[in-house]
Amino acid sequence: MAERVNNFPPLPRFIPLKPCFYQNVEEEIPPQHRQLIRRVYNLWILYSAALCTNVVSCIAWWAGGGSGVNFGLSLLWLLLFSPCGYTCWFRPLYKAFRADSSFNFMSFFFIFFLQCVLVIFQAVGFSNWGACGWIATVMFFSTNVGSAVVMLFSTLLFTLVAVLMALVLIRVHRLYRGGGGSFQRAQEEWSTGAWKSAAANDAGFNAISVSGPSLPQYPAAVPSYPDDGPW
Repeated sequence: MAERVNNFPPLPRFIPLKPCFYQNVEEEIPPQHRQLIRRVYNLWILYSAALCTNVVSCIAWWAGGGSGVNFGLSLLWLLLFSPCGYTCWFRPLYKAFRADSSFNFMSFFFIFFLQCVLVIFQAVGFSNWGACGWIATVMFFSTNVGSAVVMLFSTLLFTLVAVLMALVLIRVHRLYRGGGGSFQRAQEEWSTGAWKSAAANDAGFNAISVSGPSLPQYPAAVPSYPDDGPW
């Protein structure tokens, strides 16, 4: 078999960097969960777009008389949460459905819940948080209407992302508990070292044995989480 080459992120050839992950939903995710994984992936893209829009909104906020601190923080949030969102909550969920890993499910729940809380704070829009939320936008209408209208775009996007994240969290939790998952099961994976199998499988996907070509070692467990209809 041909070597599985990392394909994400899809970087242009002129950039002297290589992709860090191998991602193939059709090949690695069970059919009943592919739509959910695609939607969570699109949610990550939407959140990254919201962070980009927030940078533009903070520039308008600054130009209209606001603090430049917000622009600096908005740029920091974009550079920090866009890549970390993919690696810290999308990849654990991807590996959880791929290998039926309770440890990765628990990692997803913990990190994604914190991310959801953060997005709610960004949607609220506290001052000097680097996010154009409802409080900052509504109050700025009395100062500069044009800047406030631009700020409203990121406010609406943050609100949409917060709602969708809450729905995803509820949806995945129902699937996990419906499939017999529990915190105790995640602890057992941790104590036995079974959670490391996901990393070992990634290595098997991306390399050919030195002793000669061989089939990649797929996870022994097949995800058995129920599908209670399209989401």
